[in-house]
Amino acid sequence: MTAILVTGADLAPQALDLLEGYEVIYAGKTPTEDDLVALCRAHDPVAIIVRYGKVGPAVMDAAPALKVISKHGSGTDTIDKAAAQARGIEVVAAVGANAAAVAEQALALLLACAKSVVALDARMHAGHWDKATHKSLELGGRTIGLIGLGAIGLRFARMADALGMRVLGFDPYAKNLPAYVQAVDLATIWAESDAISLHCPLTDDNRGLLDAETLARCKRGVIVINTARGGLIEEAALLAAVRSGQVAMAGLDSFAVEPMTPGHPFQGEKNIVLSPHIGGVTSDAYVNMGVGAAKNLLQVLARQTTSV
Repeated sequence: MTAILVTGADLAPQALDLLEGYEVIYAGKTPTEDDLVALCRAHDPVAIIVRYGKVGPAVMDAAPALKVISKHGSGTDTIDKAAAQARGIEVVAAVGANAAAVAEQALALLLACAKSVVALDARMHAGHWDKATHKSLELGGRTIGLIGLGAIGLRFARMADALGMRVLGFDPYAKNLPAYVQAVDLATIWAESDAISLHCPLTDDNRGLLDAETLARCKRGVIVINTARGGLIEEAALLAAVRSGQVAMAGLDSFAVEPMTPGHPFQGEKNIVLSPHIGGVTSDAYVNMGVGAAKNLLQVLARQTTSV
């Protein structure tokens, strides 16, 4: 049977139904490049569904039959797209499949930061009652700046608008924006936002977008939310900004190196709320991303077959 490699330990049953007739090979939860190369040499897959790990030239060269790399989700920064293009391998993504899940996680982190949810919970469990001394931030009437206005960013924008927030957005590729999103440049995002939420893919051009210089240009006491890619933020600069009060709170679901290792400087910081890159991990998104990845690769294979 023709093989399809999944760089993960499982795939939604609904996706497997679509791939009936193919041999589906699983690489496990944390596949290394060596693992993927070995599996490609052993099975020569015609397609790879990318969940975890990175797919670069060595993996591609180990699979001469490879025609398509399909991302189980929307972010393709773990796939060497230039190497794929040079080898005539198509790269596709299940864009929008996890938009609801990630937007909801961004909202959860924003509310956790504005309302001190984590700190108050810890204090309550320790037997304290801080009603007389605590004040939360009211989001209604505040300005939120969104960087990236794709499926996730626009869904989050609708939520922020429903809270009564003024929504600014930067995305040079976005068109036909809803009336409640005001398109602005990055300078305006930094200067006017009470909270900033990242929803853009990671590229060579925007790596380290939030660094010491851009954070210094933000309003003092800004809230920073990142459910996109960790590489968008220079972590040392963010930590310094949090400790100085330039950034009041940060809610982070993605990091420069994942998984986060013990002793990371963010751990134990009371003004940083952390989650382990689970924004897109819901039962519904799991199905949507698996089905999207399967459909995308099947479309590519069908198109290539008919064009031969």
